[in-house]
Amino acid sequence: MADIKYYDVILKPIVTEKSMNAMAEKKYTFLVHPTATKSQIKEAVEKMFEGTKVAKVNTMNCDGKTKRRGMTFGKTAKTKKAIVQLTEESADIEIFEGL
Repeated sequence: MADIKYYDVILKPIVTEKSMNAMAEKKYTFLVHPTATKSQIKEAVEKMFEGTKVAKVNTMNCDGKTKRRGMTFGKTAKTKKAIVQLTEESADIEIFEGL
């Protein structure tokens, strides 16, 4: 496994109706590096967002979808999602404010 720095772990936030409803319970959803571990994701969130304390991390690996263009078939890239649960006394993540 390649050495991944904490700023390479989180690729982008996932903004859907389901993830926005989960923010009321201090759960935030991110698209993360496919080889990142739960401890690396926890470290990245705590370092990138000031005042946050992570209670737990749930991850899911998503396979690429099969796509067809004419007679040729291909697959999109595999992705990994992480749902990060913050503690009660933790500060909120600012990038989701105002959405």
